[in-house]
Parts: sequence; structure tokens; C-alpha cells
Amino acid sequence: MLKKAGKDIPTKSGTKTNPKSQKEVPGQMLDKASKEIPTTSGTKSQIMMRLEKMVEESDIMHGAIRSVDMDEGVFGIAHSELIAKEDMQQLFEHEELGIAVIHTYIWYMYDTLMRGTELCNRFNFIAASRINTTFITKNPTSVMNELLDRFMVAGDNTTPSLYFLPFNSGNGGHWVLVAMDLSRLMVYYLDSLPGNWSKYPSMKKTVDAAILKFRSKKNYRNRKDITWVRVQCPQQNNSIDCGFFVLRFMRDIIALNRIDIPKMVWNNNLGFILILSDISSNLLLNHEYVLFS
Repeated sequence: MLKKAGKDIPTKSGTKTNPKSQKEVPGQMLDKASKEIPTTSGTKSQIMMRLEKMVEESDIMHGAIRSVDMDEGVFGIAHSELIAKEDMQQLFEHEELGIAVIHTYIWYMYDTLMRGTELCNRFNFIAASRINTTFITKNPTSVMNELLDRFMVAGDNTTPSLYFLPFNSGNGGHWVLVAMDLSRLMVYYLDSLPGNWSKYPSMKKTVDAAILKFRSKKNYRNRKDITWVRVQCPQQNNSIDCGFFVLRFMRDIIALNRIDIPKMVWNNNLGFILILSDISSNLLLNHEYVLFS
């Protein structure tokens, strides 16, 4: 069982840097992903009213806990995630998202967008509870081996595919998305705040080490250095929406089946209500057993 989290992950930190090695890659405007993604009918206010009514009627807001069982297709190992009152409050009270919500929505994306399709060969997820600044600081070798094990589970990785790592700076801090293409030695960094991976040097070092060790175990030739790319993406206008943005980034990339992330440019008007109504309505209305089972 994955450790219930959201409490033991960091505060937003890091300097705003723009080194010459950072690449800002322009591209085409993202098509409206909503056409490709399951949605719930009604206006945003209607959706929120229905959601609030559902939550009020569920005993989850009175101390009940739900266990969401996830097969090994999601994170490479089978496990369960716990959903409780505090997780619902993160959504409805516009708070920072914890690992339980992040993981449960990833499971939802896998179950509704990917399962049984070729997308399972193109997109993989890494559990945020196993790779974060707190664990890297304590035992970087162990975290590197966790990444390596995940890479080994998914196959030979000789064709372009992405590994999504929702990375948290630690102790309830900032979420960023790291997307790794092992076949092309590319790592894409998506951050809804200014700056790049230099804010998290230990994370970059660990990711690079895991990728190179994987290729060494597979006897692949390292024809070039690993290239990190800072992808242009929407920016949050407050201090708490980073988790919503990370979920939206993954969802749009999967729905449009895009491995070449830098050629995407999102609409910057991805406000909290739009992201919240999409995430929470799809998660709760289409998976009522999370609340009522």
C-alpha cells in the first residue's frame, strides 16, 4: 500500500533562474482537448452544485475512508490509495493537492483514457510517493533504484514513450511534472511557476543517474548526453494551484497522444474553476464508488 501523503512533502522554494542551457521551445496552439476527453454536462456552477451534494450525502465527509485499488498497470506495482475527508476538502476548498488526490486522478486517467489501448505503450506513471525531495535527501541511491525498477517493468523502451513523474519539492510544497523519454534521452520539465530544474539539482541528478543505469543494464549505447527541455506551459497566478496544473498537463498530453511535448502550447486561461470542475467531476461523478462503495 502506498503511504498516504500530502503532509510530508516541501514548501515552494528555489531561485528564479534562466541558464543558457534551458531551452524554451515554441510550438503550435493546443487543440481543444475537451473534445477528446470524457466530460460532464452542465455549467461549471451546476457541476459544482451536483458534486457538493454528492459529497454531502456521502459518509466520507463524516470520517469514512475509501480505498481505491490500482492494478500494476498504473504505477508498475499493484497497490491501494486511501481517500478521506481531507482529500475532498483539498478539491472543494481550493487547497494544495496531496499525493492521494494526485494518484487517484492518475488512476482515473489510466482507467478511462488508456486501459486496453496502445496508449499504455506510450505513457507510464511513476508514483509521487516514492520519488520526492524528502526521500532523495534521505537516500538518493534508494530513490534512483526505485526509478530504475519502474523503467525495467515497462519493457525495453526502444520506441518513443513517456514516463510521467509528478515531483514534489517536499513537505507539502510545489508540484512540477517531469516527463522522460528514455529512447531519445530527453527529459521535459513542466512547471507552472517561473524557473527550471536548477531549483531541484538533486532531482535532476537522480533522474539522470537512473536513465543512464537503465540504458547500461539494457546494453544500449549512450549516443549523446541527456537533454533537459523547459516546456512553455501555463503559469499559475497563486501559490496553491500547481497540483491542478500538473494533472492538467498529463491529461492533455495523453488525450492528444503527444510524445513531442515541446510542440504543444497550452491555452493560458486554465483557471482553478476550469481545472477543478474537470478533475473533480470526472473523478467523482464517473467513479461514484469512490464515495459510496
